Parts: sequence; structure tokens; C-alpha cells
Amino acid sequence: MSLTTSRKNELNALCNKFRIDLIELLHSIQTGHPGGSLSVCEILTTLYFEKAKVDPKNPKWPERDRVVLTKGHAAPMLYRVLAEKGFFPVEEMKTLRQLNTRLQGHPCALETPGVELSTGPLGMGLSACLGMAIGLKADHIDSTVYAVMGDGELNEGTCWEACMAASKFKADNLIAIVDRNHVQLDGTSDEIMPLGNLAEKFKAFGFEVFTCNGHDVEALSDTIDLAKAVKGKPAVILAETVKGKGVSFMEGKNTWHGKAINDEECKLALAELRGEK
Repeated sequence: MSLTTSRKNELNALCNKFRIDLIELLHSIQTGHPGGSLSVCEILTTLYFEKAKVDPKNPKWPERDRVVLTKGHAAPMLYRVLAEKGFFPVEEMKTLRQLNTRLQGHPCALETPGVELSTGPLGMGLSACLGMAIGLKADHIDSTVYAVMGDGELNEGTCWEACMAASKFKADNLIAIVDRNHVQLDGTSDEIMPLGNLAEKFKAFGFEVFTCNGHDVEALSDTIDLAKAVKGKPAVILAETVKGKGVSFMEGKNTWHGKAINDEECKLALAELRGEK
């Protein structure tokens, strides 16, 4: 069911708020990963505020959907979304990457409410998500596992081993969502390790494949519905995004994968996000 105009506006407003808060936070602590956090914003917002079955008051509810950010370096945006959802106080965001924080530089399932899997080493996430999906089926729990992946992560061979196994075990409760921003730490995906035709690759591995604009909350919502309707095989959504989305001087640039934001850059970014220029 498509989003109403009012709901779409609400989600877009949340995304803009999250982007502003992220820039302010990463500037204040002078560390963190802005580029990939900005590109995954709509994906995480749509999941947590529209699609995923979760309960902040009961984070370990057995029948919850599992949302896993396998590209763990985008933790700042995950934390901001989780805080807004009510998993922990928004005020705690200021402790990001500080000593004795629950909000580590990469997500920690042992410490942070709402985090399903400790991620950071790229390539391990999809395999773990498949294990969750198979476990849910074994327990006869009708829940979905969402693996939110980066496209640079798909350089890892373990991702494709997981794809083979997901197809073999007919994991139709597993949905991979690729934050397809075409840029990774050291350059573009085409420069570092070309992925070719990802849609055809996933099809060859037995996945049902969908594509959409990863910055359009309505398109994401509709495509997730289509993916959930697939039976007998896993599904993947190739969500076309822009690294650094929302801040023009960051967009599409690998240098903003993990760069600190200086005073002038913060001022320019916030003015743009607030529509002040």
C-alpha cells in the first residue's frame, strides 16, 4: 500500500532532521562516517518508521523483524534512527565514539538496544542474517530479516557464498537492501572492484531482484512490500543512492567516507540542509 502524501512528508521531514543532527554531531566530535550515513538515511528511516515490526520497549521481542546494518561504519545514522524510535534517549547521541559509550564507532549488539548484530568487518553480515532467517523459520516465527548492505561490501566473497546458501535454503524471509551509492572508501566501485550488472548477478544466485530510488521513501516502501510478497526464494532491493546525499560538496566523493567536518564545512552543510541558500 502506497504512502499517503502526509506520511511521505513526515518521513522526508524526519530524514532531513536526521541529516542535520548527523552533521552537527560529527562536527562536534570530529570523527565518524558522514558519506555512507547520509546515503542510507531513507532506507533506515523507511524500515524503522514504516515497515519493520519492532518494539523499542521490548528490543528482544521474539516475533520482531530483524534489521541489520551490515555496513557497520554507517552506525551514526542507525543510532540516530534508533534513538528517534525510542530505543535509547536522543541525548545519548553526543556520546558517539567516546570512552565508555554504548554508541561505538561500529554497532555492538551486546551494548546498544536495537542493534541486532555487531558489524564492522564487511562481508559477514549477510551470512549472519541468513542464519537469523533460517532460525526464524525453524521456530515457526513469521518475521523478516532485513540486511542493509553497502555496495563496496559486495567485493567480499563471503557475501556471494551467503547468496548461494540463501537460495538453497529458500530463505524467503530474508530481504537484502543494497545502499547502492557506487562509492567506497578509496574511490568509486568501478575504480576499486567493478561489480558489473548487480541485478543479473543476484538473479544468477537465485534472488528475486528489485530496484528503486533509495532516496524516495514511497518507492522504498512499495518495493519492500513487493519483496516481502516473494515466496520460495530470497529477495534483494538495489536501492540507488548518492554517497553524502543532501550535502552537495560531499555527494559522490569517497573522501567523505570517514572525514572529519571542519567549522566552515559544517556551516555550509547545515545551511544547505536547512534551505538557507
